[in-house]
Amino acid sequence: MRQEHFVARHEAEWRELERWLEMRASSARNARSHRRDWTGLRDDKIPERHRRLCQQLALARRRGYSAVVTDRLQQLMQRGHSVLYRTKPVHWRRSVEYLLAGFPRLVRAEWRCMLAAALLFWLPLISIFVAIQIRPELAAGLFDAQSLVRFEQMYDPARPDSALGRTNEDDLQMFAHYIGNNVGIGFQTFASGLVAGLGTVLVLIFNGVMIGGVAGHLQAVGHGEPFWRFVAGHSAPELTAIVISGGAGLRLGLSLIAPGQRRRIDSLIHGGRRGALICIGVFAMLVFAAFVEAFWSSIGSVPSSIKYGVGLALWVLVGLWLLRGGRNAVHRDDEDAA
Repeated sequence: MRQEHFVARHEAEWRELERWLEMRASSARNARSHRRDWTGLRDDKIPERHRRLCQQLALARRRGYSAVVTDRLQQLMQRGHSVLYRTKPVHWRRSVEYLLAGFPRLVRAEWRCMLAAALLFWLPLISIFVAIQIRPELAAGLFDAQSLVRFEQMYDPARPDSALGRTNEDDLQMFAHYIGNNVGIGFQTFASGLVAGLGTVLVLIFNGVMIGGVAGHLQAVGHGEPFWRFVAGHSAPELTAIVISGGAGLRLGLSLIAPGQRRRIDSLIHGGRRGALICIGVFAMLVFAAFVEAFWSSIGSVPSSIKYGVGLALWVLVGLWLLRGGRNAVHRDDEDAA
């Protein structure tokens, strides 16, 4: 076919595609606002038109048509490709939707792993706390003398209210410190699941013993009241996030040792993807916990009743969020959560 006939045959569809790229692809907001007034090429026809354009470009090159035609088709093809295959922006609404709906449903979908993680964390924590109340000398087997003295100084009832559970750093410095510490623990708990899940088991037990040991020792020596006032506010998001990251780590380990009908590598990729999605929510919880710990928990002048009331309210809200969030919605990121 001669070049003139080729151009004449396809000129109309090229112009349609060019007009669509100018009017519909340049601004998503503008496209949405004028979608009812649009009379040109339909959006769902673009993939088919782009494939036809690629075929026409290949045909024009094979037939040796002029650079005017091939360059035009090449530029049009590249513009269409950039629109069809560009990375979708993460809109804040989608992020909020995931945190409110998708994340809680992913957690519930892995309830067996979450339950196992909760037992591995809370049973050692409660057991060591009770054991130290019966035999206070057990704390010396968990911590060295300097650490025990430092704990007692931080939560000494005789300290000024402004120094509750805190050294001399300001709130912003402690906020950064708490984020690094919390996120580090959460990531370690999840990532250690790669060691066939055994790493996550050990990390959960270790953290449970350490937290229970500190709480038990302070309670046993009479410094419990300042300690409980300090941890009441941020305990709900922080401890729950550790358990959830542990559940994600156990899921990762199970994907490795019990792949089911999938190939082991496919099962590991699947488990890793779900674990990574869960870790996004865990990260948000830990940052929120760090914010509460830095700017609320250390305020010693607030009456204990208010501290405990806020702490109880956060436990209730976290529980309702995880148990009820997303029950009436379908989120694209947990499409395989069932």
